Amino acid sequence: MERVRVIIADDESLVRVDLRETLTEQGYLVVGEVGDGQSVVNMARELNPDVVMMDIRMPGLDGIEAARILTQEKIAPVVLLSAYSQRDLIDRAKEAGVVGYLVKPFRETDLAPAIELAIARFGEFRALEQEVGNLTEALETRKKVERAKGILMEKQNMTEGEAFRKIQKMSMNTRKPMKDVAEAIILANVD
Repeated sequence: MERVRVIIADDESLVRVDLRETLTEQGYLVVGEVGDGQSVVNMARELNPDVVMMDIRMPGLDGIEAARILTQEKIAPVVLLSAYSQRDLIDRAKEAGVVGYLVKPFRETDLAPAIELAIARFGEFRALEQEVGNLTEALETRKKVERAKGILMEKQNMTEGEAFRKIQKMSMNTRKPMKDVAEAIILANVD
């Protein structure tokens, strides 16, 4: 089994060292460590980790804004580590798409569940996004096929079934998707 690849971001080097040691002992592979938000974004873009663990309070770009960028760009799930648990920070973290939040000091046993759940949720989000994309594509195809069927029914005096079979047959004969055949019929009949 491949080890989970982690990037650590915290402005305190001692925290990074402790966290790296703990994660390594637990079987995780720490692929990078940085001390500020912009650096973690750049490193994550380059290394494509399985998860990013970072502090909220860092110089320049804070952890929540860095998490927002990583989430929007679909790079990796983020688990925030913070000494702060104020409601406004939690709300900002939720809005940024953070999938884990541990309040310092946390127990070493809290890390693995937070990491594993973050990775699982991120995978589910990606799968849902893919499914939405597939459904959107299917809907677009259906709309075009319906429009092309209507054109064939009107111009060639066909029944709906005959028009569909003609599009289907043209698709098989040309080895092109039905969407492409439907688009060609539509374009050929633009007045």
